[in-house]
Amino acid sequence: MSKRTWMLAALAALLLPLAVWAAAAAATKPEAHATKPAAHAAAPMHHTVMKADDLKWGPVPPVFSAGAQMAVLQGDPGKAGEYTVRLSAPDGYKVAPHWHPTTENVTVISGTFHVGAGDEMDTTKGDAVSAGGFVSLPAHMHHYAWMEGATVVQVHGMGPFKLTYVHAADDPRMAKKP
Repeated sequence: MSKRTWMLAALAALLLPLAVWAAAAAATKPEAHATKPAAHAAAPMHHTVMKADDLKWGPVPPVFSAGAQMAVLQGDPGKAGEYTVRLSAPDGYKVAPHWHPTTENVTVISGTFHVGAGDEMDTTKGDAVSAGGFVSLPAHMHHYAWMEGATVVQVHGMGPFKLTYVHAADDPRMAKKP
């Protein structure tokens, strides 16, 4: 047997029992190798349940045209973090061309939500999305919307929610008060 072969055999003879011992020790004490949960995991966790009858509807914020109602389901749209709101709007309600600094995700609950892309409102274009449909609009994408029939949509994303109209004259907050 060559010297090199003899040395490899000796090394294997020494390491094999060590490997068997380590495997046996690990099998008998799995908790020694378990990952400890993070400190925050020990805090009680909560989930949110909102029954349809429990939603608190109120007027939309002034950045929207009057006539629609909004309910906050989760989070605070005005602050950093996740939020979920519902918008209930009458037939013909429109949101002029605008954009958001964050992605806007819209699920249609009832009615028909129309959405189009661009700087000018064109109700002959766009997509009609019925109940159960979903739309995701990337940050900074110029888009507009209108409702066909009484429509409820659920919007979720990361706050703070901001809406900037493409044309300042379309911003309801800029309307002259009588």
